[in-house]
Amino acid sequence: MGYTVVTNNVRCRDRYEGEYDVVYNEDWTYLEVLLQVRNLVQDGAKLITHPMAGSLKPNQTPFRSVVVGTYSMEDKEPWEDVMLIENSIDSCQKFLRGRPLPNWPEDIKKDCRTLDLSFIEGAMARAPRCPGTTE
Repeated sequence: MGYTVVTNNVRCRDRYEGEYDVVYNEDWTYLEVLLQVRNLVQDGAKLITHPMAGSLKPNQTPFRSVVVGTYSMEDKEPWEDVMLIENSIDSCQKFLRGRPLPNWPEDIKKDCRTLDLSFIEGAMARAPRCPGTTE
């Protein structure tokens, strides 16, 4: 399987399409991205990036990208990833319940896309290369 990027961020899709599998839907919310990741983790994928990486809370950005794969950056028990994604979903719901996401203007959305992409690029720069890649 290698790596899969699950995202609602067109910049992440454009950056990683062709290099990794990309599961993209621009209409997904931050929470819906996490729910898609949970489905993959429940099917045996491992979290490569933290589901809530970065300094932006779910009520501060509409964009989220998470990388999963068959190769893990650390030795973990399978249940650890299940618990992490479940806790991330719970946390996301709490943030959004207390303060829903505003309808940001496009210039702020552009900045949020850039930040989300930078979190993933930083993590992937440290991720082990998948077998069969030339990098």
